[in-house]
Amino acid sequence: MPRGLRSRGGLFMKRLVFALALSASVIGSAALAADIAAPALVPPPIYVSSPLVYDWTGFYIGGNLGLGWNSGSFADPFGNTFSPNTGTQFLGGGQVGLNYQFNNGVLVGAEADFDWLANSSNSASTITLMGPSGASTGGNTASVTVNNRSLTTITGRVGWAWDRVLLYGKGGGAWVGANNPTVTINGAPATISTSNNNWGWTAGLGAEWAFWGNWSARVEYDFVGLSQTFTLLTPVPPVGSGTATIPAGDQFAANNRNIQMVNVGINYKFGPWWW
Repeated sequence: MPRGLRSRGGLFMKRLVFALALSASVIGSAALAADIAAPALVPPPIYVSSPLVYDWTGFYIGGNLGLGWNSGSFADPFGNTFSPNTGTQFLGGGQVGLNYQFNNGVLVGAEADFDWLANSSNSASTITLMGPSGASTGGNTASVTVNNRSLTTITGRVGWAWDRVLLYGKGGGAWVGANNPTVTINGAPATISTSNNNWGWTAGLGAEWAFWGNWSARVEYDFVGLSQTFTLLTPVPPVGSGTATIPAGDQFAANNRNIQMVNVGINYKFGPWWW
């Protein structure tokens, strides 16, 4: 065989072997790829927004209706005691306040309330006066009249909120309108001096529920402690068979004088209700 032909034949054989090897490699890779499972598709994460939580922070205004009653007495050192109590009376008014709620649910705030007391009829207490050491003044009778017309309170509030439910306590000062007592002795007006102290203290408990948007309803109990005195400026002489007189300057001091109230109310809070 000529040398040139032999040389061309060898080159052809090399190219043929190379082509066969390349084909085998491609076929093997395809078969291997077919044996490997395709990776599973991972769905994208689903983000669920957290529910809106009610926030009590903000300024609010509202109204209330309820029941109130007045109790307690006035007493002097001689044992004369007047108890001008009243039965249950209707009351109504309004309130304004401001709350701030911390992230842990603790709430602090301040509130001012004004209520009209439906005490249009005076509450009177009449007794037969006794003099020093329990001696009789001979049948002198005296009457003390108390008339509570209005009540204003300014309080701080501390509470705990669970979303739309709030439990709270409150405490502060109170002022009672038209609460100066009047005194009559034997049916005639007596001259007295009062402490003119219509201020007292108040404390209460309540629960509130935000039932729709910024509207909330509450129920509340309040106790108002009153401190007041009055002094007789003229003496009370004995009459009839009496042997004792009540001297000028006899002082009657309040003994557990108080007003208690239970009321329900509705408030509207300004500003967004969510966090």
